[in-house]
Amino acid sequence: MPYTDLRKGRFSEAGRAYFITTVIAGRKPVFTDFQAARLLVGEARCLHDARRLRSLAWVLMPDHFHWLFQLAEDVDLGRVVGSLKGGSSRRINRHFGSTGALWQPAFFDHAVRADEDIAQIARYIVANPIRAGIVKTLGEYPHWDAEWL
Repeated sequence: MPYTDLRKGRFSEAGRAYFITTVIAGRKPVFTDFQAARLLVGEARCLHDARRLRSLAWVLMPDHFHWLFQLAEDVDLGRVVGSLKGGSSRRINRHFGSTGALWQPAFFDHAVRADEDIAQIARYIVANPIRAGIVKTLGEYPHWDAEWL
């Protein structure tokens, strides 16, 4: 799917919950490195702490990131994801002593509808390492969090 197709119909609505997925360029398993993983988590936490969004659930897989959050007032979805990707790129590239693009240029987003069960979406997100066969139980996996779990 071309990058422009991912942007069609995208909008930012304050208070709306969004489920986003963003992928490392070339699907390189960057986040098998524990420190790189924590750098990304720290960047996401900064956005939450700055009250640009309310983080509801996330899981960091070896080569991609799933995140469920609720946008704050006057916050643009594309800008908040761009901030996450830009800040984490700088820190992770510094950690590895590398340069260049870390993330694929686009991201997938799903605006959660009122009739969808947010807790069920959160459970789906955090169960990714189990479905991928990385671990047998969620307690074995270090890179996830959810408000409800």
